[in-house]
Amino acid sequence: MTTSGLEEPAGESGAAEGRTPFAVGIDLGTTHTALSFIQLDGGQPNGAGGAEQAQPVTMKIPQIVRPGEVAESVLLPSFLYRPHPSEAAGGALALPWDADARDAVGEWARSKGALTPSRLVSSAKSWLCHPTLDRRSAFLPPGAPEDVEKISPLAASARYLAHLRAAWNHRFAANDSEMALEKQTLTLTVPASFDAVARALTLEAARMAGLENVTLLEEPQAALYAWVESLGDAWRKQVSPGDVILVCDVGGGTTDFSLIQVGEDDGNLSLDRLAVGSHILLGGDNMDLALAVALQRQLLQEGKKLDRWQLVALTHSVRLAKERMLSDASLDSVSVSVPSRGSSLVGGGLKAVLTRDALTRILVEGFFPVVPVDALPNAPRRIGLTAIGLPYASDAAVTRHLAGFLTRHAAASKVPGRRFVHPTAVLFNGGVMKARELRERLMSVLSSWVKADGGTPPRELKGGDLDLAVSRGAAVFGRVRQGAGIRIRGGTARAYYVGIETSMPAVPGLPPPVKALCLAPMGMEEGTSAELPGEDLGLVVGEPAQFRLFGSTVRRGDKVGDEVEDIEELDELPPMETSLPAGEGRGRGDVVPVRLKAHVTEVGTLELFCAGTGKDGGLWKLEFDLRGNDGVEIDLSDLEVL
Repeated sequence: MTTSGLEEPAGESGAAEGRTPFAVGIDLGTTHTALSFIQLDGGQPNGAGGAEQAQPVTMKIPQIVRPGEVAESVLLPSFLYRPHPSEAAGGALALPWDADARDAVGEWARSKGALTPSRLVSSAKSWLCHPTLDRRSAFLPPGAPEDVEKISPLAASARYLAHLRAAWNHRFAANDSEMALEKQTLTLTVPASFDAVARALTLEAARMAGLENVTLLEEPQAALYAWVESLGDAWRKQVSPGDVILVCDVGGGTTDFSLIQVGEDDGNLSLDRLAVGSHILLGGDNMDLALAVALQRQLLQEGKKLDRWQLVALTHSVRLAKERMLSDASLDSVSVSVPSRGSSLVGGGLKAVLTRDALTRILVEGFFPVVPVDALPNAPRRIGLTAIGLPYASDAAVTRHLAGFLTRHAAASKVPGRRFVHPTAVLFNGGVMKARELRERLMSVLSSWVKADGGTPPRELKGGDLDLAVSRGAAVFGRVRQGAGIRIRGGTARAYYVGIETSMPAVPGLPPPVKALCLAPMGMEEGTSAELPGEDLGLVVGEPAQFRLFGSTVRRGDKVGDEVEDIEELDELPPMETSLPAGEGRGRGDVVPVRLKAHVTEVGTLELFCAGTGKDGGLWKLEFDLRGNDGVEIDLSDLEVL
């Protein structure tokens, strides 16, 4: 938490100043990373290719594909390989901008790591949102031998972004520093379900990579921006006022749901966000493991037992096989290999076959089962001791999570009598949803829910390349920030509250009760302020004091200044402590009468101004962060951080 005593709410801060040559969108994905850009002022950079002006272009990213060989691809696999010194000797991992590279990011890192998983860093994005671990600590790859240099999820994320920056600058900025990536209008996407810490860490990773002026945008909204861009003005014929678009984004590590309302503003169609889902760590990683376990059982029936590292290697190999089969419908099966470990396994390794029938059965029935709309995600009883790992969702059924999301936000539909929100259209995103069978199953289940509740089944909105839509949409959003194009509105996706300790006589064993005061209601727009009505409150100064911040994604009716007596109804963020300066004439622990003013900044953070009402006055500003005094703030907008 940062504090000061002399500031009033300011305007935009942290956004790219002025007009830049390019709007750049970066999709920092769990399994793949992509970069797209849009020319803002005419012309293309040297080497960008001949795309139409003002259309998203996806950059081909140079990466090691085998020792001594560099190739380009629009997708950079989000994998980091920590090689043995002998594997990096002689410039084997050299890149055009780094002749002395000692590790590898991208395609070879992924394929080599499938054979040597103890040296492979994967799922850094999922680790970045782990709620209990220190994400700055170097523990990846988890369980690796001591001779493998470990890295933190934060540093790994920064490493991927640094690769993008170096690749861009090598190609486009060699002769013109103004073309450098760090000088463009940059938008970096995050899951809508990322918590405040993960968002702040994502910004920190960007800074570590040399990218300072970055805006965060939720991935489902980026996908919708890409859809609008791909259709041009024709998108207005695909939807009508009153439509509710469900954005279903199932990626490598997360499942995100968002609801977007189509409205009308002065005769023009508008898009307003209604709701975002909670964090669900469920995606392609889970599916890869499920497929690997199925093949492990096959091998076990053949008398071939896998150890832990072989299962990890099998999981990475299955991922490659799955991606091949999902991208090529003509493949009926793909062979996968498992490296040998131990003298009992003769022949240099094991082989298994992933069939199309097994792929479909395991993914469709296991992750998209047919369930009723009142089927909530299973929450099995936890075991008291558990291994430290990724906090995956306990229920693998995407359809049950969707049912819970639509039911939880029933009030957003504003239609009396409905048990859940009825989407009228569905936009898919994420590499997992490239599989036609998965899209068809989800649409079938969703349609059955809506029809049973007296509604009209939704239609699917056909999008573009599901692997590239997020980066393309992020680039489009960057152009929107410059004043061109339609912008999704919605303000804060959550309501936010501050804890207030009530005054009561001391009772043994009973702490003073705490109520919550609404600072920013759901939908409060960025750049707006609100005076909190009511009586003065007391602000403790001159000594450490705890400030408690709460949020809610379901309390839509609360207004600024409303009180919530039962704080158990709210979601509490980690408590924070700070010592506000007392100022002249005040002592340690004095309580100053103040009035509150809340401000949601243009960068999506919450400022709380405490203005003294007594004769000595005073003004204190609090900006909520989650990591002490390092200046990183809580992101409140869930739409962007400018």
